Amino acid sequence: MSATTDTPTHITSDINPVDEITRQAREDCYATLNSSTKNTIEGLYCRGLFDNWLCWPDTKAGETALERCPGFIYGFDPTRFAHKECLPNGQWFQHPDTQKIWSNYTTCVNVEDYEFRINIRIFYELGYAISLVAILLSLMILGYFRSLKCARITLHMNLFVSFAINNTLWLVWYRTVLRSDKTIEANGVGCRVLHTVLHYFLLTNYSWMLCEGFYLHTVLVHAFIAESKLVKWLMGLGWSVPVVITLIYGLSRGLAGKGPEITHCWMEENRFSNIFVVPVCISMLMNLVFLCNIVRVLLLKLKAPASLQGNNRPSRTIVQAFKATFLLLPLLGLQYMLTPFKPDPGVSWEYTYEVISAITASFQGLFVACLFCFFNGEVIAQVKRKWRSLLYSNRPRSNSYTATQVSFVRCGPPLPGEDKV
Repeated sequence: MSATTDTPTHITSDINPVDEITRQAREDCYATLNSSTKNTIEGLYCRGLFDNWLCWPDTKAGETALERCPGFIYGFDPTRFAHKECLPNGQWFQHPDTQKIWSNYTTCVNVEDYEFRINIRIFYELGYAISLVAILLSLMILGYFRSLKCARITLHMNLFVSFAINNTLWLVWYRTVLRSDKTIEANGVGCRVLHTVLHYFLLTNYSWMLCEGFYLHTVLVHAFIAESKLVKWLMGLGWSVPVVITLIYGLSRGLAGKGPEITHCWMEENRFSNIFVVPVCISMLMNLVFLCNIVRVLLLKLKAPASLQGNNRPSRTIVQAFKATFLLLPLLGLQYMLTPFKPDPGVSWEYTYEVISAITASFQGLFVACLFCFFNGEVIAQVKRKWRSLLYSNRPRSNSYTATQVSFVRCGPPLPGEDKV
């Protein structure tokens, strides 16, 4: 007897609202179950059904059916098997607590891998929290000392703001999304918007690093340039270019239609991830070109005779900024340089890759704060000067007048005979 499309010949169950993938799987399941014209199993058997996740075929009484774990369920390992028991009376096993037909998906979770992922998640949260504290402290320091105000410090502060917002959003993501399986499975608009905004500020991190490299290159190679105008241009590019890339990403993924690529709050890496990876890699390569040319110019200026150097000799602060930018380039882009070499699930060095990615991604803000603020000679000098003034202000004043001298840190090249910080 053939089945009609209106009335399936196999057992159905109450289907809760599910996403497009589950609905399509249900339709495919009953199309397969109803396609056979007769039953080939002799004796008692359990009739095939769809349990909202997997399609279970007709199974002989007393046997257990095995099916691959669904890959679209967050946390499940699709290389493992779920099972469903057909009792000797030809009825599917029912859970003793709910008295409903039950499929065993407990084997779909790799407990060892699950625990590792939990630890990695905690490590990410710790790294982002430490980086956020370091970045906020750096912003307070740079904003407090007026003598540090200059074009280069303005770029630093924009970079710090970008990292501060990005780290905050990552902490919100880990706290509100990754800790809630229901949120991930629901795949609501809120978590997808959060994912998109988060990646916008992730792009701004790299765009501002490119601005740092371009600024140093321009100041050294083109000595006579209006820095204020240059900073205004960089301010516009540093925040606006990532907007275009993010819009392309959001529209491309939002209009992708059906499939696993639009599920789980867009957190799964797929072909759409290249929309972010490619610009970041291009930014890193451009910065590398800038820094290589900076090295060439610095060597030429430093090797030039003293009589010919004059005011063209690069200041110590410019050299320090170059060193910081040069060191940050591989640190900030390491996880993207490793992206093409990401191992497949289950490979022996997968855990090593995940640990390296966690360190380089979550501690980026700390690296930036250390190299551009905490280890910066200008900042250290200002903090020491402030500390000494506080110590002296607490001492009893004598009746005699003392000469005081106020010194300021300059952002440009030192004047002839001026001490360098």
